[in-house]
Amino acid sequence: MTSRAPLTIVHVVFSSRLAGGERHCLDLVQAQCALGHRVHVVGPATSAVRQALDPAAQYHGLALPLARGARLRRIVDRLNADICHGHLGPACKAVAQVSSAARIGTLHVGYKEHHHARMDGLICVNTAQRRLLSQFEGAATVIFNWAPRRQASDMGDLRAELGLQPHHLLVGSLGRLHKTKGMDVLVEAFRRSAPDDAVLAILGEGEELSALARLAGGDPRIRLLGFRKDVNAALEAMDLFVSPSREEAFPLAILEAMRAGLPVIASATQGPLEMLAGQPAQIVPIGDVNALGEAIAATLSRISTVPRALRTATSYDVSAYDRAGAVDRILAFYREVIARNRVQRAIAPHHPRSGMGHA
Repeated sequence: MTSRAPLTIVHVVFSSRLAGGERHCLDLVQAQCALGHRVHVVGPATSAVRQALDPAAQYHGLALPLARGARLRRIVDRLNADICHGHLGPACKAVAQVSSAARIGTLHVGYKEHHHARMDGLICVNTAQRRLLSQFEGAATVIFNWAPRRQASDMGDLRAELGLQPHHLLVGSLGRLHKTKGMDVLVEAFRRSAPDDAVLAILGEGEELSALARLAGGDPRIRLLGFRKDVNAALEAMDLFVSPSREEAFPLAILEAMRAGLPVIASATQGPLEMLAGQPAQIVPIGDVNALGEAIAATLSRISTVPRALRTATSYDVSAYDRAGAVDRILAFYREVIARNRVQRAIAPHHPRSGMGHA
């Protein structure tokens, strides 16, 4: 295999909804298809991933969540795939049962031994993850995520949809409504500290929806908008972006907010601490309602002194998050792992990790 030979790549993502890891997978699939690779995706038969998939890729839907590892192995064998790439823990757990392709996992959340220990290679999305992999036997590299390409949207203007006037200040957040995302902290901080002419829009769906609605207490300023396809259009309508997560490896939403030139406030989780180091953004302690509320109030007070039409976008250095460069590094890592597996099989055919890949 030459360094430029097309690869047969199988991505695995078992989520039914589109959040950060799923959107990253979709954009990576699109980029790999554009470069001429043979790309397949395995996931649930009914999945939002399937609906959003690049038409150049082939989707393999699994009707039931039973024996997914064995069924994935048969698909990979039939395709004679070079790479099987898992996204998020359940997918990596299934990828671990593959034996005929190099097994790659991306740590969209973090390393878990029962999900990732049997991978041939792991892609870390921040440097802290890489430092914590001292016990991992496979290959590992750090490749930052990137903001997915902007997609055309037929959605309307979010500010008009919410009935906002030019003087209203729109605070926004984006993510799964899960406890780890800290949306409860944001709702409470906003209720305590935001001015009366501010509105909070939370984009996303998940198990915490009812709890957040109760926490909002009927405050008409707080809008839970559910899943939105028009992420970039929504960001452009905002005045401030907040990421209140309790855990975060590499939040694509922050990167998209940076691209949109929004002021950003984020909790001091693993990913934002690295992404926002030296950037004109604010970091607050994890789960600290008072600190987050004070940061929101102070930022909105500063923003409100300049009419919206006259504001200058916040400037960030996003050169480290180049899409084309990251895609090239992922493909180079694939080939590195394939070559590494070939060498391991040649020198230690009965090693416990043997049979873990082929070219």
